[in-house]
Amino acid sequence: MPETHKQNAGPPQDLLGPLGGGRSETAATGGTHFGFETVPEGDKARRVKGVFSSVADKYDLMNDVMSAGLHRLWKAFTIQVAGARSGERILDIAGGTGDLASAFRKQVGPTGEVWLTDINNAMLVRGRDRLLDEGRLGPVAQCDAEKLPFPNDYFDIVSVAFGLRNMTHKEQALTEMRRVLRPGGRLLVLEFSRVWEPLTPVYDFYSFKVLPWLGKKIVDDADSYRYLAESIRMHPDQETLKGMMEQAGLSRVDYFNLTTGVVALHRGYKI
Repeated sequence: MPETHKQNAGPPQDLLGPLGGGRSETAATGGTHFGFETVPEGDKARRVKGVFSSVADKYDLMNDVMSAGLHRLWKAFTIQVAGARSGERILDIAGGTGDLASAFRKQVGPTGEVWLTDINNAMLVRGRDRLLDEGRLGPVAQCDAEKLPFPNDYFDIVSVAFGLRNMTHKEQALTEMRRVLRPGGRLLVLEFSRVWEPLTPVYDFYSFKVLPWLGKKIVDDADSYRYLAESIRMHPDQETLKGMMEQAGLSRVDYFNLTTGVVALHRGYKI
């Protein structure tokens, strides 16, 4: 069973936390982090685009291989926790190849509305084609999560799976996600997080040695999967992200540790 953590009385005093809790996204030089590198803010989106354009064709295969299929269970749990109902409006951000959007569309039925969005065209095309093949195609939009092209108070659910860590201004993205939620709506953030500490040496070996090797063998791209490992280490840990969601105005924030903290699902409400 996943471990759940309920809302504390208030957010942490230091939202950036110590080094082990995830580093500030904006470096002291005025740049931002791309993995372990510090790059100009304007370069991060371009380089992230390059990563996902490179791996889009075999994205689902690599997810299955590198997680031993666990990503499907993590996403299924997210769908369960979201509790989508018939007729609801849902926004799936950084939806990639459409795993969550496909499941949500089945739940909301013909009276519901599920938007599949991604900033990367190559990934979005893969997701659109997959939904078309399944007979579940709905609205699709290429857009930036930091500048969502949707009205205030529109969606019942906003979801983002394995996308937040790639965003340059996470706080802005979370604020935008809250803005488009209707009162009573919920935000679900599924993301790699901080693994149980005794497993850190094994997890680090897998992340920095095995993942790049798999990337080289399967998609002829070790660098993209080296970036994946580095971006996970730079992403805020569970408590830090919880505090960031509270600072963005979300209420009743809690999270579920999955697979000993390799992944965490955060949930918050717009009250």
